[in-house]
Amino acid sequence: MRRFRSAFLSLLFLMLFLVPQVGMAALNDNRPGAKPAAAITSLKATALSQTKLSGNNQLINVRWLVHKDAVEGTSKLRLVIDTKDAVRVSSKLDGTKGSQLVIDINGAAVGNVNNLVDLDGKIADKVRFIKKDNTNSQVIVDLSTMIEDSDYKVFTLKSDAINNKTFRVVIDVNQVVPKVEYNFTAGLRNKVIAIDPGHGGSDPGAIGPNKLQEKTVTLAVAQKVQALLEKAGAKVLMTRKTDVDVFGPNASAVDELNARTLGANNNKADVFVSLHINAFTSPSVGGTATYYYQKSNYDILLANCIQDNLVKTGGLQDRGINAAGFYVIKKTKMPSVLAELGFISNPDEEKLLSTPQFQQKLAQGIVQGLDDFFAQAAKKGGGL
Repeated sequence: MRRFRSAFLSLLFLMLFLVPQVGMAALNDNRPGAKPAAAITSLKATALSQTKLSGNNQLINVRWLVHKDAVEGTSKLRLVIDTKDAVRVSSKLDGTKGSQLVIDINGAAVGNVNNLVDLDGKIADKVRFIKKDNTNSQVIVDLSTMIEDSDYKVFTLKSDAINNKTFRVVIDVNQVVPKVEYNFTAGLRNKVIAIDPGHGGSDPGAIGPNKLQEKTVTLAVAQKVQALLEKAGAKVLMTRKTDVDVFGPNASAVDELNARTLGANNNKADVFVSLHINAFTSPSVGGTATYYYQKSNYDILLANCIQDNLVKTGGLQDRGINAAGFYVIKKTKMPSVLAELGFISNPDEEKLLSTPQFQQKLAQGIVQGLDDFFAQAAKKGGGL
């Protein structure tokens, strides 16, 4: 009976969204330019190459609903966009600014739909409609958390004159259920903090012009962070304490990275901080950057706190925070960041990174950032 009821509700859900409805309120798009971050980007395409596109086609309506399956308990956002005639669509996940699903609609201008539609924030926060030119448009869905390719579908439905249905672009996004709920308190005392000195053992990481190795700097800074945190009453989990491979010699890249996340996950760390040193082909490029994977509302908060304090104590160029799909911050269950402390390829920064005094400044910035994070997270209360 429960499965029949679920199937019936799903049928109603489908019927509801294949009938045109009234559009929603407008606001001009004012997106800042995307940063050249390590993005999570993949591409899907639903092409109707056999269909001739109309020269005056437009998007004419948008509607949405979050549907909860009565049996499985899962939720799905369905967004339906009506167009006058057929279109071709392609989609990609873009992690350069938070988590976004970008859909290119070729063959239809934006038309009279509203430029911005506010959603309920459970799966996505808002949908924006961007005019690319007079015949093409773009839809940007700002998601509440990071998702994978398997978590969404974009497809089209042909018009049906008999049932008074237009051509439709349908976007389905499954809700990603976080494995952990958070309820942070202020202060560092009794917090379980995982510190991951990047690389190590057979993997030196990036190497500077004067032969300084990334693995040496990350371990030195991590040890100083550990000392400061333990003095403040925190429990510190080090993914490595010496110059070793974490999983073991001759391990695959996945085995090595997985070993770093397992310790944090199994010991239920409150946060995870991975330390790295950046490198680039130009020796003049420098600065500090922090990366996060948006599993919850706290990942971006942690990134902001760490980045602000690293820049304050280290004094290097502020390269900001960026979303990225790095394994160690994606696979850890708790709020996590990967901090690129400086550029080892920059001779001036390489020299700084080699000194205990500068390493101590970086460690102080990380610890102060963690303290700020717990204070702000406590004010947010529990939840996701």
